[in-house]
Amino acid sequence: MRVAIVGAGGVGGGFGAALARAGADVTFIARGAHLAAMRREGLKVLSPRGDTHLVPTQATDNPADIGTVDFVLFCVKLWDVESAGTAIKPLVGKSTAVIPLQNGIDAAERLLPILGGHAVMGGVAQISASIAAPGIIQQVGTFMRVIFGELDGKRSQRGEDFLALCLKAGFDATLSDQILTELWMKFILLATNAGITAATRQPIGRLRDDTDLRPIMIAAFQEVIDVGRARGIALPADALAKILDFVGHAPPAMKASMALDLERGNRLELPWLSGKVVSLGRQLGVATPTHAMMYAMLKPYAMGTPA
Repeated sequence: MRVAIVGAGGVGGGFGAALARAGADVTFIARGAHLAAMRREGLKVLSPRGDTHLVPTQATDNPADIGTVDFVLFCVKLWDVESAGTAIKPLVGKSTAVIPLQNGIDAAERLLPILGGHAVMGGVAQISASIAAPGIIQQVGTFMRVIFGELDGKRSQRGEDFLALCLKAGFDATLSDQILTELWMKFILLATNAGITAATRQPIGRLRDDTDLRPIMIAAFQEVIDVGRARGIALPADALAKILDFVGHAPPAMKASMALDLERGNRLELPWLSGKVVSLGRQLGVATPTHAMMYAMLKPYAMGTPA
């Protein structure tokens, strides 16, 4: 089974390495020093689940070098969705499934006009990992899960095939017939965790256990739930309880990728996270004061650390 990983950061690198180790024909699309290191020394994933070192690692910066594949894991930053979507057209054949694993909730709908409805599925990744150095991915904690499904809710053969591959690779995987609900459940968690870990510069363990910060975090979760329900998303009645249970079991040192980007002076996905919550809230008449505050506090850093 041929798999292309578009964006070999923490998500793409972590899942791609596991799929390659399970026997899939995996090629990573990357650039710069990270690509050079993978070509020279292979891709290393350092994880409490067990370290992986892919030698050699198939990697390129040109999708046309790969040709059509069975599956594309689309893991670029949210500001690159349209440009990367256009660039990967050589990967997409009649039965190719493109599975976006970004943060946010709109990657699939942004890819549809570029790649077509036949190609795009929905996907959710749950992993805490980032590039520690060129060619090296560091995972925090052991949780590693992917949820995916057809956007129309139908159970497809390609979905079954990818499910089998994921389970062979040894991480949790779910083929969902309600992928929009799953996307929003992750968005509730991620938009809030990204905003609050970035704004406070603190890991999730300190936030969930602080008597002053925990109510702010819970209020932010509830705002996203309210926005989702106002938009017609079928969220479970116990959505907040499920989110708090996940947070309660998360590795204490975990920070959202946006918080790590802030620390490194990189561009932030803020407009598609707290910014998206705020804009949807305005459209739908739902108050989002907590996310509005986090968005305003982080906006000066959205394009990277100011000089």
